[in-house]
Amino acid sequence: MFEKFLVGKTAVITGSNSGIGLGVASRLARAGANVVLNSFTDRDEDHELAAKLAAEHGVEARYIKADMSKADECRALVEKAGRCDIIVNNAGIQHVAAIPDFPTEKWDAIMAINLSSAFHTIAAALPMMREAGWGRVINIASAHGLTASPYKSAYVAAKHGIVGLTKVTGLETARDPITANAICPGYVHTPLVEAQIPDTMQKYGMDREEVIEKVILERQPSKEFATTDQLGDTAVFLCSDAAAQITGTTISVDGGWTAL
Repeated sequence: MFEKFLVGKTAVITGSNSGIGLGVASRLARAGANVVLNSFTDRDEDHELAAKLAAEHGVEARYIKADMSKADECRALVEKAGRCDIIVNNAGIQHVAAIPDFPTEKWDAIMAINLSSAFHTIAAALPMMREAGWGRVINIASAHGLTASPYKSAYVAAKHGIVGLTKVTGLETARDPITANAICPGYVHTPLVEAQIPDTMQKYGMDREEVIEKVILERQPSKEFATTDQLGDTAVFLCSDAAAQITGTTISVDGGWTAL
């Protein structure tokens, strides 16, 4: 899609040892960026992922453990990176329950990881970006940052908050060579989603194709998953000169979900 135009830049991607985050990290590395992977674990395989990206794309890649539910660890992640030209806030969790039954601790955890963590990483990254004279803030929101579903009160509230935080960040950096945008995916084919398919088939007595079309992608008009590579390439585009005047807004990658 692009040449290696991000050589010399460093991207910090939260929640990036699998799924969307890893897909975004891989595409940014392919475009030449050095990358910092992150999650709350500290396993050999986490560090091996970083080594693999470095070898595949000829960049520097590191893995830094940080718990995105803790403000000080969010900020420390950026500080330990040493440089942060691109911050991709991807870390997130989910819980489904009706509002009267929604556990307080789940609400607090979702708000901390899905929303507050982005505030803390952005706060730590912006001074670095201003000093470097260039920066990109990319928040992975959701179709649920623009619309809603029942039983997902915390997730929907947090993702709407991410969209609002993106707008404020875009306004506060509008006179800087820094942009801030939110990518709003619909359903994405990740290992987590794939693992849910067999149980859903059994629950509804459907085959794989029926479950994907009629249950999982019920609200996604294209009836096709977005891919992690597509989201990664969207992030790469937002880092390009072509996107220099795109800021404080959202880009939906949702197969038409929010057009309904």
